[in-house]
Amino acid sequence: MKIVIAPDSFKDSLSAMGVADAIALGLADVWPDAQLVKCPMADGGEGTVEAILAACAGERRSTRVQGPLGETVEAHWGWLPESHTAIIEMAEASGLQLVPLGQRDACISSTFGTGELIRAALDAGARRIILAIGGSATNDGGAGAMHALGVSLIDAQGQAISHGGLALEDLARIELKGMDSRLAQVRFEIAADVDNPLCGPHGASAIFGPQKGASPEQVQQLDRALGHFADHCAHVLGKDLRDEPGSGAAGGLGFAAKAFLNAQFRPGVEVVAELVGLADAVRGADLVITGEGRFDAQTLRGKTPFGVARIARQQAVPVIVIAGTLGDGYEQMYEHGVDAAFALPSGPMSLAQACTEAPRLLRERAGGVARVWRMALKA
Repeated sequence: MKIVIAPDSFKDSLSAMGVADAIALGLADVWPDAQLVKCPMADGGEGTVEAILAACAGERRSTRVQGPLGETVEAHWGWLPESHTAIIEMAEASGLQLVPLGQRDACISSTFGTGELIRAALDAGARRIILAIGGSATNDGGAGAMHALGVSLIDAQGQAISHGGLALEDLARIELKGMDSRLAQVRFEIAADVDNPLCGPHGASAIFGPQKGASPEQVQQLDRALGHFADHCAHVLGKDLRDEPGSGAAGGLGFAAKAFLNAQFRPGVEVVAELVGLADAVRGADLVITGEGRFDAQTLRGKTPFGVARIARQQAVPVIVIAGTLGDGYEQMYEHGVDAAFALPSGPMSLAQACTEAPRLLRERAGGVARVWRMALKA
């Protein structure tokens, strides 16, 4: 019996490897002789670096960079020395989790620190940079990151504009002569599951600005500022990418990555699956178990269980999901390669209690799944 365990992390509770370890314990309680293959996963959001490093035996590095509001933060990133690949979570430098709820300000938050992480990867000799862009606190169109990489953003007085999305209103010209020349030698891949354009009613400001502290009036201002930035980018680069799917990701960092770095967008779970060798692990398996904190209709938008199920389905391997909770519409995943889904709590339980007891609950639920599966094999 070969079982592949490929879960995402459970937010505020366990890392992807922690989830995989707990599930493995439960399976081993029932099938002590089973071949258990752990492939911790992620979908481009929080935990992407950790999942890849756990599976690939890479190096965890740290760099002091500028946070979203200008403070200094210690940002971690991953390094795969054999392939000269850097894995960067922009949330480590420019993430919403770095800003207390009452201090979130989409008008002034900046991606400058993300650019500093890219520069650190260049200094390490990166030939490939995978940029996971979930969880941003920013709405600056990636202007801050480009500034950190040598792009000059100048106002009408010939001075550098301030950081933040609203300051883009003051942009008078863009100069590329100082842009880091090493960028042209690097292949950039953006791991994301967001396909919004940069501007408009479905753009970065309108859809994501409010959760980053923008009022309705500021959303309108920011949208105009991003459009103004896109105008100048089109002029200096000779291409207008504001309406490209994904340009609105991470407050417009997706736009800058496409426009300035020629980045290729890929579903985050696809990138992680490739790096950890999930398809090879699934080959010859009898069962795949995956999971995430909340399993619902949003999983169809490219989250980890969706990606895992798609790979397993290609090899006709059944898939079971173990999730913290089962939300509205999770049944839709039964049409996309998932055979069964189970929630952790067996009775009334607070979220805090479920998070605290997640290792035990995962072990118990995995053990229950194994017992049912064993009965089905005997039938």
